[in-house]
Amino acid sequence: HFFSPVDKMPLVEVILGEKTEDEAIARSLDYIQQIRKTPIVVNDSRGFYTSRVFSTFTAEGINMLAEGVHPALIENAAKMAGMPVGPLAVTDEVTIELAWKIGRETAAATGAEYPADASSRAICMMVEDLDRKGKRYGKGFYEYPADGRKYLWPGLAEHFPAQEEQPGVEELKKRLLTIQALETARCMEEGVVTHAEDGDIGSIFGWGFPAYTGGTVSYIDTLGIAEFVAECDRMARLYGERFKVSDWLREKAEQGQPFHGQA
Repeated sequence: HFFSPVDKMPLVEVILGEKTEDEAIARSLDYIQQIRKTPIVVNDSRGFYTSRVFSTFTAEGINMLAEGVHPALIENAAKMAGMPVGPLAVTDEVTIELAWKIGRETAAATGAEYPADASSRAICMMVEDLDRKGKRYGKGFYEYPADGRKYLWPGLAEHFPAQEEQPGVEELKKRLLTIQALETARCMEEGVVTHAEDGDIGSIFGWGFPAYTGGTVSYIDTLGIAEFVAECDRMARLYGERFKVSDWLREKAEQGQPFHGQA
């Protein structure tokens, strides 16, 4: 799994199938080294590791929009947190239509309802009702004038009215980073990611999680796993079930078991 733009992004995600043999892995890693890329090895899962976690970043930004957070505040908070691009801008880049298709396919495969939450309902509105499918189509969360720089679509104010009292930047930054770290922890619980180092490397080199954190797994360990779980509990009460912590992670917190430094 290469990342776009391929000539600039250093990561290659190697996904193992049930019958992948050691020789195939070794040959893949040798080839990746020869083309001067950095590999991580993960087990198969819907969205693999990187796309699965990155999608939580974009979804959380769209959730904020649906809640009435000003779109400019969302985008700036993300960049202030250390993300290279805001969640609305990057969704436009890959197209809102793609997020819509993936959401529908995932719901069909898992037997879930679609759209089921605020972000998926917002995506449906953008694609189905407003015909704003992303940058490729010339209109999405942003406008793309032929003779100037892109800018946030003014119509967002009508369809996603901003609440009178806006949240603080620090809270938005925490939400965007926490949701990604939590999904990484879920990937480790499920065995999709088997080494904390792969989780960290994949997050920084794959989609630009802030390097100052050390990566999504180090973000948890640096904060302290017990403190991280407490923060997730707080956010689950305020923002919804997507921040809910599993029994597995809660037990690790109670036992004070960090992700790094384990056998």
